[in-house]
Amino acid sequence: MPISEYAGKILPKELLTDIPKLLNAYYKINPDAANPAQRVSFGTSGHRGSSLLGSFNERHILAITQAVCQYRKEAGIFGPLYIGMDTHALSAPAFETALEVLAGNGVQVRIAGKERHTPTPAVSHAILNHNRGRKMGLADGILITPSHNPPADGGIKYNPPA
Repeated sequence: MPISEYAGKILPKELLTDIPKLLNAYYKINPDAANPAQRVSFGTSGHRGSSLLGSFNERHILAITQAVCQYRKEAGIFGPLYIGMDTHALSAPAFETALEVLAGNGVQVRIAGKERHTPTPAVSHAILNHNRGRKMGLADGILITPSHNPPADGGIKYNPPA
């Protein structure tokens, strides 16, 4: 892959992500279920997309988090759910949306303090540490991150107990 002409330079304004527009689209754009590009679609370890494209919006997070709550209930997972997020712009609103759904379902949640920014391995480590030697009260987790994807993207991943 060739090195970008912008490597080590300040990007031109027209290439920067419009964060207020991105956040507004998270709440305002409703995904169209008839459009395959706007449906929830889990890849290798989660759902990713951009609010500007209608592929990562509040409704996606509401549906995915509710599905996690239903899965937990059906699978008998009643331990804490560890949740973390990265610093992508869509992570904070998605984190808040997920917390609302989890609270509404009575899920005991553990977060990483006031800042809440959490590296993915830290959540995985917390789950493994909690579950070590247990057969009941197992923990699982949610990560709000599109990983290495561009700044306009958001993402959500579910980590089951095992």
